[in-house]
Amino acid sequence: MNLHADFARVIDAALGALEAAGTLPGGLNRGAVTCEPPRDPSHGDLSTNAAMVLAKPAGTNPRALAALLVAELEREPRVVSAEIAGPGFINLRLTDDSWRGELALIATAGADYGRSDMGGGKVVNVEYVSANPTGPMHMGHCRGAVVGDALADLLAYSGHKVMKEYYVNDAGAQVDVLARSVHIRYLEALGRDVGAIPEGLYPGDYLVPVGQALAAEFGDKFADAPEADWLITFRTKAVAAMMDMIRDDLATLGIRHDLFSSEAQLQASGKVDEAESWLRAHDLVYDGVLEAPKGKTLEDWEAVELPLFRSTRFGDDQDRPIKKSNGAWTYFGADLAYHFQKAQNADALVDIWGADHAGTVKRIKAAVAALTSADGGTAKPFEVKLVQMVQLLRDGEPVKMSKRSGNFVTLSDVVDEVGKDVVRFTMLTRKPDAQMDFDFAKVVEASKDNPVFYVQYAHARICRNIRKGADEGFVPSSENLSLLGEEELALVKLAAQFPRMVEAAAVAREPHRIAFFLHDLASAFHSFYNLGNDRPEKRFIVAQDPVMSGARLFLAEQIGQVIKNGLALLGVEAASEL
Repeated sequence: MNLHADFARVIDAALGALEAAGTLPGGLNRGAVTCEPPRDPSHGDLSTNAAMVLAKPAGTNPRALAALLVAELEREPRVVSAEIAGPGFINLRLTDDSWRGELALIATAGADYGRSDMGGGKVVNVEYVSANPTGPMHMGHCRGAVVGDALADLLAYSGHKVMKEYYVNDAGAQVDVLARSVHIRYLEALGRDVGAIPEGLYPGDYLVPVGQALAAEFGDKFADAPEADWLITFRTKAVAAMMDMIRDDLATLGIRHDLFSSEAQLQASGKVDEAESWLRAHDLVYDGVLEAPKGKTLEDWEAVELPLFRSTRFGDDQDRPIKKSNGAWTYFGADLAYHFQKAQNADALVDIWGADHAGTVKRIKAAVAALTSADGGTAKPFEVKLVQMVQLLRDGEPVKMSKRSGNFVTLSDVVDEVGKDVVRFTMLTRKPDAQMDFDFAKVVEASKDNPVFYVQYAHARICRNIRKGADEGFVPSSENLSLLGEEELALVKLAAQFPRMVEAAAVAREPHRIAFFLHDLASAFHSFYNLGNDRPEKRFIVAQDPVMSGARLFLAEQIGQVIKNGLALLGVEAASEL
């Protein structure tokens, strides 16, 4: 339990008391009642909208209900005052000991401060990265990888059971191109003069060792053989090699998936056909003819009957084909079957996609709604989070492409240069649907303008002060927290928002909120720390005053714990020195 959650229960109990007394009708839905810090700290410590949201269904006006609720809340010993503001909000001021108690709670909970059971053990499938298995990870994949991984950890921390999944797109034309590209490298390994890599194939040097391995395994068996003899074998071997490379690249970011699902296996197992049969049985797929696209003339438009999914029933602007005229599955058809499979094993689904897939969001959400509600149930929650690309810069100039990859900058090269923690935190310093520049010089800059450094430096400063205190015989102590005054408790009040921030970020599926919170907490810590530059009595270590030093070091230690917990959620280690 944390203070904000505790006072949510206090407010709920006060409403219950009003119901028991007959001054508030019973059975009102309290789901919209909140307990949170007011926007302006001068208004108090906590604010509730209870009177605002319950007055109308209770048949009264907000201020009248607020007056009744204030009388109940003032019975709580930790409440110094309860005041009605504006049309009916209630602002609470708490005793200083309430916040000192929260500081002690942080110390007791340690790494679990902020953890909750809000998710109730519900299973959430988070699918992210899912890059085509045709080469190493590049920075175009990085942001979605970090957002997805941080979100999965955030959901687990807030009480969900999380499945981290990677969908391997190994059934499309791109893997045939990969096989042909590897065959060129195979011939090269056999000593053949292959010349320049043909247009349309993958030119990266990363395929050289794959070709060498195939040459070592098969000799010249497939050197002059027709493509039909080697295509499937080379495709299978190449995809396996690429997935090994992708796993290694992701590991440099600390990312490890629980499940890798193969599109090729999905189709081979008949799962797509099963999904189509199920949808037809529920009148969600029918055979029909699509309208001619705008701008097409009768001469260049052929009316072909196709199996169409009734996506217009679920908010899409037209029904969508699940097969092409040649009988092959459309991307949508394969995705539909994949989500059908995922939904059978999860209570909620989250997909992390690149922003270039925005046009398909509506139809896949319609499909999942259909698949999970057609038997009369409620549609399972499903969200698609879109992530914008990252522009790489060096001193403000675009970064040149990598020779190894052939046409992109590899993820492993970036991690090698600036480090895992810098990459991960930076990817979360903006909302994922906003454009981002990643400047190699700025992300490692030791300044307050670099949010990565700014947060890490706060934790390092805390560790340094605790080490310095130990050298001088001062240790953190909770015995005299009454010495902590208004300025110190302002830090505690901000740190105490961490548990509710975790829950809010989990509900919104927005891990970047944690990064924003950490920046605010680090800023507040640095501001208090800097007071000691001109006022020695405000320093964490006060000469000749072990009692005050112990209390302040205890405060610093717990602020550091909250920063450490937040960074851990983002997959970032808390630096002990910089």
